[in-house]
Amino acid sequence: MTEIVDREASPATASSRTYNDWTQNDTLEDYSLRYAPKSFRRWTPYVVATTALGGIAYLADFAIGGSIAISNGFSSAMVAILAAAVVIFLTGIPISYYSAKYSIDMDLLTRGAGFGYLGSTLTSVIYASFTFIFFALEGSIMAQALELGLHIPLAIGYLICSLIILPLVIYGMTALSRMQVWTQPVWLVLMVAPFVSIAIQEPGRFSQFTHFAGDSPTGSGISMLGIGAGAGVALSLIAQIGEQVDYLRFMPDKTTENSKKWWGAVLSAGPGWVILGALKQIGGAFLAFYIAGSVGLAKANEPIQQYVSGFKTFAAPVALGLATFFVILSQIKINSTNAYSGSLSWSNFFSRLTHRHPGRVVYIFLNVGIALALMEGGVFGFLNTVLGFYSNVAIAWIGAVVADLVINKPLELSPSYIEFKRAHLHNFNPVGFGSMLIASAVSIAAYFEAFGDYGKAYSPFIALFLAMVLSPLLAVLTKGKYYIARVDDLDEPLLGANGLPSAATLTCSVCATDFERPDVANCPFHHGAICSLCCSLEKDCHDSCKSGAETGPVSLAMPAVRSVD
Repeated sequence: MTEIVDREASPATASSRTYNDWTQNDTLEDYSLRYAPKSFRRWTPYVVATTALGGIAYLADFAIGGSIAISNGFSSAMVAILAAAVVIFLTGIPISYYSAKYSIDMDLLTRGAGFGYLGSTLTSVIYASFTFIFFALEGSIMAQALELGLHIPLAIGYLICSLIILPLVIYGMTALSRMQVWTQPVWLVLMVAPFVSIAIQEPGRFSQFTHFAGDSPTGSGISMLGIGAGAGVALSLIAQIGEQVDYLRFMPDKTTENSKKWWGAVLSAGPGWVILGALKQIGGAFLAFYIAGSVGLAKANEPIQQYVSGFKTFAAPVALGLATFFVILSQIKINSTNAYSGSLSWSNFFSRLTHRHPGRVVYIFLNVGIALALMEGGVFGFLNTVLGFYSNVAIAWIGAVVADLVINKPLELSPSYIEFKRAHLHNFNPVGFGSMLIASAVSIAAYFEAFGDYGKAYSPFIALFLAMVLSPLLAVLTKGKYYIARVDDLDEPLLGANGLPSAATLTCSVCATDFERPDVANCPFHHGAICSLCCSLEKDCHDSCKSGAETGPVSLAMPAVRSVD
């Protein structure tokens, strides 16, 4: 299918680009490369939050918690899980707030938070990697359930687990919101049922759990190396905040009337996901202990094994069928989110490098295909190794973004607002991009034992510390001149009379489609307004609108029309 058709070569042509049906269909496209307009954000804070939290149904938390406890023992595992949860919660607050406030996804937020227009292409790959790694892990868990419950060979189960997700993800937020809202109560009841049953029938098992040593050479006691190693695995989930804000960008504007509900939804569905996540990891550690004697440590971290044994405590005749259903439901809920977020990230990545956009739907197949290859390659067997390495890169990225939002902006080292449009950004900003590269390089070296055993165990914390320190340092050294290439100079104000982002529409001079004001820039090359996507895909202008921008810094102060409280 052809993505665009150039009708005429002249840059002044009123309608020189058309998009295919996939890209023009808002239900399919879900504004994958754009600001989410007010006209599309028709859901209540409750529905948005419920949809975002629906993705937290993943069972990898149970596998991760079980693996951490088996490898490091009870005490080290608990400290590691809680330490990682605190870091993830605190870093998630500013990211969730700015995404919901400006109605943009993680990629667009990263562009304006110190990385630049092309600098954030690397973070798009990092984020896409998160989605297909966890799709593969979740799909592996689902395939294990199909093998145990329905006797389907793993190789075929991997394929089924991939194909079953596609219909849901193609229709984006519209289909996912309905699925997540309706399935959430059933999932919650099934998730907690084994723990309630064990607490009633075998309450002593919880006290026995505190003595669980697993395979740890130091037993069930505290080990600083074990805490660092366990926290590193748990911190691989820090990029989950990106999937949360992929939904939070559809929050309605915050007003005086909905302020409490707005904040409740943003905090619960944004950083709040990790509270449930940490509880699930602790639950997975407990269930691994509970079943270790019957299935062995090698399989004790498999969620299907955990829940078969858990359901047997109150529904023995149907335990296998119930556990199979629960695992399949859980994996559909989370892998629909993984595939959806991956399609957004790949769309952003390829649109900038190739100046083409065939539609978000195309990249669903790419993301699921990579995940399928990982499943067939047995990625679940390398769970701790894969996640431990990945956490170094992910936390360096998140740390650099958070540093810009909570340090640079309050200190006026960076603009007080988030600018995501190509027309107004430098290609690379050394503040975020540079701090992430340096922090990642040092922490990866630490992970490969360049600084000894403790350096390896705490390499993700090294990455976080360096990124948080380097970002404001580089902002001072560069005087913030690489944030904004040119100011917004359209006559139409960005704010309406109510002080909220304007819902007024302007017609793009390239695709002749109307877009809300925050998604439009002035284009000297096309002699008129241009939407952010057409601007991204334009390959003939050579950033002529920003010529001379490198000669001096641009003011970091927000134009008066852009002041959004």
